[in-house]
Amino acid sequence: MNIKKLFKIFTLALTFGLAVPMLSNAAIVASSLSDSAADMRILTVITNRVAEIQNMDKSQLTKADRIALKKELREMKKTAESTNKNNNGIYLSIGAVIIIILLLILLL
Repeated sequence: MNIKKLFKIFTLALTFGLAVPMLSNAAIVASSLSDSAADMRILTVITNRVAEIQNMDKSQLTKADRIALKKELREMKKTAESTNKNNNGIYLSIGAVIIIILLLILLL
């Protein structure tokens, strides 16, 4: 197999490996942009509530009230973490990873 034919195969595989995930990711990006405003509102409500709880005088609360506050804070923390996880990370398809590995082997 000559180098030109091998280069064409790698170029074609790289094109398909990178283009298909980008096309499928376009719909996800469009939906996440519309959700970002709602997420920001939720995060501001959570931030304001946490500030209220921090400024409270907790010494006069009963044990049941303190437990309820801790439970509320845990739930708000889970909500805040779940809204932030939607936009994190870089995703590569398996085809792209294989092509990158093959190119690294050939070049090095």
